[in-house]
Amino acid sequence: MKIGFIGLGKMGRGMAANLQTGGAALVVADLSRTAAEEFTVRGATWAETPADLARDCGIVFTSLPTPADVRNAGFGPRGLVEGMAPGTVWLDLSTNSVDVVRQIHAELAPKGIHFIDAPVSGGPAGAASGQLAIWCGGEREVYDRCLPWLEKMADQPRYIGDIGAGTIAKLVNNMASTAIISVLAEALSMGVKAGLEPGPLWEAIRTGAAGRMRMYDNIGRRFMQAKYDPPSFALRLIHKDASLALQVGRDFGVPMRLCTLVESDIREALNRGWGERDSQSYLALQQERAGIEPFRLSAEAVARIYAES
Repeated sequence: MKIGFIGLGKMGRGMAANLQTGGAALVVADLSRTAAEEFTVRGATWAETPADLARDCGIVFTSLPTPADVRNAGFGPRGLVEGMAPGTVWLDLSTNSVDVVRQIHAELAPKGIHFIDAPVSGGPAGAASGQLAIWCGGEREVYDRCLPWLEKMADQPRYIGDIGAGTIAKLVNNMASTAIISVLAEALSMGVKAGLEPGPLWEAIRTGAAGRMRMYDNIGRRFMQAKYDPPSFALRLIHKDASLALQVGRDFGVPMRLCTLVESDIREALNRGWGERDSQSYLALQQERAGIEPFRLSAEAVARIYAES
């Protein structure tokens, strides 16, 4: 059986490569044919359109930036649904909207096509190394059937529940981690404004109870170095994720005061034209408000702190 993969960007490239290394007969598609060359030279087949890809494949993966991109790949001109036969499985690895994944599932089910929402967590490095979580929502039997292929891409694939469950889990994860680093930036700013050097302060709190849980490591790669360009994950995309998470809160009547404040900071950064900077770039607003200079630890200093952990 051939495996289709649409979306060979920072995340998709690594996952598709691991599928191919794991023995998948890949059919690939992307807006840029150049992005597919590293796969076609290793034997993958290029598909001109999603519909062409779907006609050849029993399982299709998509890894795309926004819910609109996912819908367009599926239902736009020459989209996946034009080529999918009954029994085909579509697994969307994107961070999507709960409403959109449920709508897609409902539209495909009468055609006998299975849809699994399967967002991932681990970043481009995890996608490349296979140290990746994939959280899946949909029919358990379909998930079990696809598990051998998921295990080619990730060391932590997990079935969460019915359709939409994987997306909710991903939005919880992204909203929580985004809020945590926002609070951390605020507290670090207070410590620096009170007279401490940022490097020793950050190093010290990492040895406390919460720090030993490795909650603070991610902030070192960007915020502590004021290193926002080029992005690992674009600010506009984390804003999309935060907005989707807040929508889930509204849908279920859950107050999300702190998370709403975080989203408003991200929106302010977007309004400054920072959408293509790194997802942590909005944290610099806190330093600006506190009247302190950006922290500029060297990459070597950060690496030393990590190595001493």
